[in-house]
Amino acid sequence: MLVRAVACLRGQSFDASGHSRSICRSICNSIREPASTLDRRSIFSAESRFALAVLWTAVCALVSLAPAALAQTDVNDVHVAAREVEKAKDVPTEVAKKEVVTDGLSAHVRPLKVDVDLVLVPVTITDPLNRLVTGLDKENFQLFEGNSPQDIKTFSSEDAPVSLGVIFDSSGSMSSKMEQAKDAVVEFFKTANPQDEFFMITFSDEPEEVSDFTSSVNEIQDKLVYAVPRKRTALLDAIYMGISKMRQAKYPKKALLIISDGGDNHSRYTENEIKALVKEADVMIYAIGIYDRYFASQEERLGPALLSEITELTGGRAFTIDNPNDLADVATKIGIELRNQYVLGYHPAKIVRDGKWRKIKVKLLPPKGLPPLRVYARMGYYAPVE
Repeated sequence: MLVRAVACLRGQSFDASGHSRSICRSICNSIREPASTLDRRSIFSAESRFALAVLWTAVCALVSLAPAALAQTDVNDVHVAAREVEKAKDVPTEVAKKEVVTDGLSAHVRPLKVDVDLVLVPVTITDPLNRLVTGLDKENFQLFEGNSPQDIKTFSSEDAPVSLGVIFDSSGSMSSKMEQAKDAVVEFFKTANPQDEFFMITFSDEPEEVSDFTSSVNEIQDKLVYAVPRKRTALLDAIYMGISKMRQAKYPKKALLIISDGGDNHSRYTENEIKALVKEADVMIYAIGIYDRYFASQEERLGPALLSEITELTGGRAFTIDNPNDLADVATKIGIELRNQYVLGYHPAKIVRDGKWRKIKVKLLPPKGLPPLRVYARMGYYAPVE
């Protein structure tokens, strides 16, 4: 009865047990009538009116609670609506840290770390006369990572395809050596294999990629014709661009050949930044330094040491000449050397993915009767992070 009264007071129709809407309406109207009306009709006594007043108060209070009471059908069927919280805007996750690029160069050095399970170490062996030593076997080598000896899993001395970039100095100081330097590039490519791929970067005030990766030697040579000596020398920036380009290389064996007349005087990158970069990159660097007998500046005086330090970090070599006519012969020698290296491969005995530098040392156990030999090999690698 009380529920029906509440429904009537709210103007709802409640006809679940067969009572007509008029009955509900009459009950509500009776309750709403003032006391004077009730007295005149003598329907209720004073006690009845008092009881009705109390009932009216209770009904009013229940009206506000009626929706919730009528909505709940089962004590175990409880649904708690979660408070709506504004969703945070989706922020795309960066797969790789992008670099700000200005004039073809990024503003910061981004380390190049490669996940390695098999570490490959190209090795060149020379005699006291700086001649290549070939014909050695796996048993003639020992490998160490730090102080721990490593088991050499793979050994090769075959001529494998190479991804190679030429870094060509076209600064103003090359004026008297430009033609011989171009001839050196031509001779260098004569040692190439049909499977090799090449690109070329020239540099003066800034580096410029003049040829993308190609297997056509003629294409590189045609672009070289347009190299004109001018302005200053941004050698370090050119090395940075060459290392970055090597990320697109097709073959695991990668090398850069630098042909320059010495010191840097216009790069954005510092010597320490480039040294750190080449340590992280799995790229061998060779250099032909063409120097005048008398250095005109401090940068040129430091040029030979700079190229030697950078190349040795990668297992390559720097050749110093003072006669431009020797350029072609040295370029040919480097080309032959690249194709007559030993490649040692090993799985690190202990893999710790901490991104730290791992020092590599190659020791030679030469056959008896040979003179003292020199070993050129990469000095280490950075361990993977993940």
